[in-house]
Amino acid sequence: MYGPRPIIVLSQNVKREQGRKVQLSNITAAKAIADVIRTCLGPRAMLKMLMDPMGGIVMTNDGNAVLREITVQHPAAKSMIEIILAGEMLGVAEPFIEQGVHPSVIITAYRQALDDLLTYMRDQISQPVNINDREAMLRVISSCLNTKFVHQWGRLACEMALQAVQTVCVESNGRREIDIKRYAKVEKIPGGSIDESVVLKGLMINKDVVHAKMRRRIEKPRIVLLDCALEYKKGESQTNVEVTGEHDFARLLQLEEEYIAQICADILRVKPDLVITEKGISDLAQHYLIKGGASAIRRVRKTDNLRIERACGATIVNRTEELKEEDVGTRAGLFEVKMFGDEYFTFITECDEPKACTILLRGASKDILNEVDRNLNDAMNVARNVMIDPRLVPGGGACEMAISTFLQTQARSVAGLHQGPYLAASRAIEVIPGTLAQNCGGNVIRTLTALRAKHAAGEHRWGVNGETGQIVDMNELGIWEPMAVKAQTYKTAIETAILLLRIDDIVSGSKRSSGQAKPQAQAAPTDESKAQADD
Repeated sequence: MYGPRPIIVLSQNVKREQGRKVQLSNITAAKAIADVIRTCLGPRAMLKMLMDPMGGIVMTNDGNAVLREITVQHPAAKSMIEIILAGEMLGVAEPFIEQGVHPSVIITAYRQALDDLLTYMRDQISQPVNINDREAMLRVISSCLNTKFVHQWGRLACEMALQAVQTVCVESNGRREIDIKRYAKVEKIPGGSIDESVVLKGLMINKDVVHAKMRRRIEKPRIVLLDCALEYKKGESQTNVEVTGEHDFARLLQLEEEYIAQICADILRVKPDLVITEKGISDLAQHYLIKGGASAIRRVRKTDNLRIERACGATIVNRTEELKEEDVGTRAGLFEVKMFGDEYFTFITECDEPKACTILLRGASKDILNEVDRNLNDAMNVARNVMIDPRLVPGGGACEMAISTFLQTQARSVAGLHQGPYLAASRAIEVIPGTLAQNCGGNVIRTLTALRAKHAAGEHRWGVNGETGQIVDMNELGIWEPMAVKAQTYKTAIETAILLLRIDDIVSGSKRSSGQAKPQAQAAPTDESKAQADD
């Protein structure tokens, strides 16, 4: 008797991998991606040149930017974020997988190690920082920029990042809100040198006034912000108007003029010097505004309008008849239109306590400006994280080595099968100081041995100098990192490793091509069939 016939669930062009083979494949892919990013760590980091499918080139040593730009095929590699540490966590798990240890055992040990190291880092390693101490904040931001392209203008970049974050910081109900993405806009203008970059006490938009006769410079302007069109309303769809009398068409034109005159009168009633709207402004409205002595800017982005609102104290109004005196912005000191190259830019500056700003970047080329923009964004995020959670940990691999030493001691109290993966996790964290030493050409084994000895003696602030490869006291060197960022790095790396270890089945396959989906074409007619057709 034959057994039951197999049931085919998946189509023939689908590839499936299961069990330990999948876990080992994921580990190999993760380690490969980690090796790409490894040389981006530290002040002696190497640059990566990436070419996108459209032919554009990106040159950067920012690991996050590299991961955004590169294209990978393996599904596990696509889910890697905190690449170096996650890759090492998976690497040390490989021997246990090969020995037949169940992934759940490794995952439990990793979670326990994560909880222990976060508690130890907050209670024993971190120290508070006074966010009102300008020099202390600049030192923290500087340690972030030392590894970046912009480090040669380090002091300028640090001051710009700190000034921008302090400008957009808003405290309400005991809660500090810092939205740098929405209210700290970076504007890049090619030309000039990076030294000419500045954080404006106000903002800049790439617009000009709508009419040549309007004023391009106004001191202490009264600013009105609108979210409505200063033109006759058009029909939503196709509109037909039937004119029966000879005066009807003139009356239509008169109604349009009266409507425009009324909305301009509503605006001019509050005596504005500058009118900014997100919609259009008709020629007739421009005429009335010029007569009223007001300059106007049209079709401003919503995000720019929100920034102007926070900078000058105005309120965005949707209907001109609702405009009141308290809606007018009076906190701006200067409105000015300048020309860079062949484009006009509007500056609203010298604002009184603005809560939004523009960071004006100048540089020789677009590639340099894009890299400076990425570096400055990193610096602003560091300043933001410190202001929200003002605790610091020593950099240069000191924090990682202190955690590794603690976990190795703690592993003695872990019983059963979990002890091996727990100890392996402690060794994996040493990859950060090891990579720093490797990238500056130092002797990795000798450096790590000396660093372990220092930490075993209780010297938790000693780490690797990324310039020389020597071990030094990070407090003397002034290298500190935000604890919030470090904690998030560990959480993300270990959770990513756990996520990939939980995968035991990968099903991958391509869709059937359009040619295969169609029924096969009929066979070509033979001579015999042609003869039959002729008959």
